[in-house]
Amino acid sequence: MNTATTQGNSGLAIAAARAEGRAALVGYLPVGYPSVPGSLAALRALCGDGEGPGVDLVEIGLPYTDPMMDGPVIQRAGTRALERGVRTRDVFAAVEAVRAAGKPAVVMTYWNLVDRYGTDAFARDLAAAGGAGLITPDLVPDEAGDWLAAADAHGLDRVFLVAPSSSDARIVSTAAACRGWVYATAVMGVTGTRTSAPSAAPALVARLRTLAPDLLVGVGLGVSNGDQAAQIAGYADAVIVGSAFVKQLLAADDAGTPDDLTGLRAVVADLAAGVRR
Repeated sequence: MNTATTQGNSGLAIAAARAEGRAALVGYLPVGYPSVPGSLAALRALCGDGEGPGVDLVEIGLPYTDPMMDGPVIQRAGTRALERGVRTRDVFAAVEAVRAAGKPAVVMTYWNLVDRYGTDAFARDLAAAGGAGLITPDLVPDEAGDWLAAADAHGLDRVFLVAPSSSDARIVSTAAACRGWVYATAVMGVTGTRTSAPSAAPALVARLRTLAPDLLVGVGLGVSNGDQAAQIAGYADAVIVGSAFVKQLLAADDAGTPDDLTGLRAVVADLAAGVRR
């Protein structure tokens, strides 16, 4: 496998961190929460806001009515975003905001939203906004022909998921379909913060290193603090964090101060320090 063709735009951000002798920090937030303008401000804070290093790569979530793989924290934020009027097209403004902040952005979305928008049209508009690619948690490469073609046509990364239950054959085929990096879901079940780093993660990453040695690996699901990030940074190329960030937005919203990003910035700083230990 040719590393130059598999790193892609988002993979280059992860490779740049690796060249510094550390793992990259990938941060997730949903567009539209606590509002569309509020989510753009939160995404800028995720990028560092001029006050710190921030994340290396931003993962922008598209809220969905049936988020079967999301835990309660992300579900809550997504439901509120939908109630407050977020639309699929708002993700392109979010991508533009992240790019203006100097960081690359990928979109994480359930496939039905892309399918309804139109696969090629979504890829076209994502590329025009400066997006790097898509993470598609409920789309497997075997059923992704339209997306693979659209990604190639518009120069976008495609990031698929593998899990501890994935067979060696599935890992090989998934890795071959990825461009950018591969998303290793280190625990079985839905997303959400956990009190300790997933025990299955090192073994899954080791299998990926053997079966797809040229592909960068990001580990996600459950990371909540800098100590966990430092632990995962010891064996993965990227540490993916979502619920820990979203929790801070929910807390501010519940307190009646949805524009207060103090808590979010503190968690970003802790995790950014963690991957640099």
